[in-house]
Amino acid sequence: MGRIAGRFARVEPRRRAASLVLGLLSDLPRKNCWTLAEHAGDATPDGMQHLLHRAKWDADAVRDDVRAYVVEHLRDDEAVLVVDETGDLKKGTATVGVQRQYTGTAGRIENAQVAVYLVYSATHGHAAIDRALYVPRSWIDDPHRCRAAGIPDGLAFATKPQLAATMILRALDARTPARWVAGDEVYGDNPHLRSALEARPIGYVLAVSSTHQVATRAGRFQAKALVARMPKRAWQRLSAGAGAKGERYYDWAQLDITEPKERPGHWWLLIRRNRRTGELAFYRCFSPRPVPLSALVRVAGRRWTVEETFQASKGLTGLDEHQVRRWTSWHRWVTLTMLAHAFLAVTTATERRDRPAPDELIPLTANEIKHLFAALVSPVQSLGHRLRWSQWRRRHQARARASHYQRRTTDRP
Repeated sequence: MGRIAGRFARVEPRRRAASLVLGLLSDLPRKNCWTLAEHAGDATPDGMQHLLHRAKWDADAVRDDVRAYVVEHLRDDEAVLVVDETGDLKKGTATVGVQRQYTGTAGRIENAQVAVYLVYSATHGHAAIDRALYVPRSWIDDPHRCRAAGIPDGLAFATKPQLAATMILRALDARTPARWVAGDEVYGDNPHLRSALEARPIGYVLAVSSTHQVATRAGRFQAKALVARMPKRAWQRLSAGAGAKGERYYDWAQLDITEPKERPGHWWLLIRRNRRTGELAFYRCFSPRPVPLSALVRVAGRRWTVEETFQASKGLTGLDEHQVRRWTSWHRWVTLTMLAHAFLAVTTATERRDRPAPDELIPLTANEIKHLFAALVSPVQSLGHRLRWSQWRRRHQARARASHYQRRTTDRP
């Protein structure tokens, strides 16, 4: 917390932010302003809500501190910047950015809030270093709705690949050491994102759809049409990295593709084939200099670290458990959860490097680090404190119920 202390002009929000982060790192089964305030020993959630909504501090500056902290401890010149989006299921229509849209969290179209994240994936660990809330065009076209949710005036609509490009370029402008970018089809199929990366230049291994068009010396083809042209000797059995059950082996093939001659660099179509089912996946790849197939496979395998980051951030530090509705509050909550997860990721990497586990134990995990840390620092609250919170919750819920009943009575014809 000392790294971000200077971002708060007053001591009260600085201490409140520290209490909130400690709560995020606790073993609370549910993390929101109510539970975090009770955990911190506050009498009501007003202070936590003030921190997220009205207190004076810059969440973007804290985001930059999180990025610097992650890079300082996980620095890797061969690191991969991984982009992906995740959704939080929400009820109602007032929460900023919410609408019915596809989210991989549910695997279908649901009422959800979607955000794009940038993860720094290094040899020894990975953590999110940037975030961008996706604001649908239906929101941008409704200034009154945007104003009610605190969205800045003049915010233009941006697609998910545009949000990804902004975050990647921001990281590179901050001299974040990385050699590659990885992402799924949403990003690989977007030519503007690819052009922006080639212009830096930074290498990428971006998944593309099977119908993605690529140019070869023999003409333009859909990616899936080129598989039949691959000779058997073109396929190599390589690991995409270690998984929970061991090395993840697939068959891989690499094919040169062409791009405008005025652009320096090298382009390939990378094809992955499941050795058991025969299922195919395709990646469009670029590097300023030649690289072997094994290097592209390594980057393709690292794309899954973003899923591990989402799982840990949601399961351990409450990324998706917020109950905030406005633009500023969302950015502040997400930034502080990123800080909490970065602490776990860095501590796990440091412990594994400096104190290797004996043969009879697996290495320490972020989950185990969180349990140990929570046991070390969690306050022990008195019975009276818990009883007062029970009364506060019941009183608040009684008022909310009475308000709902009154509204229903008023609306009844």
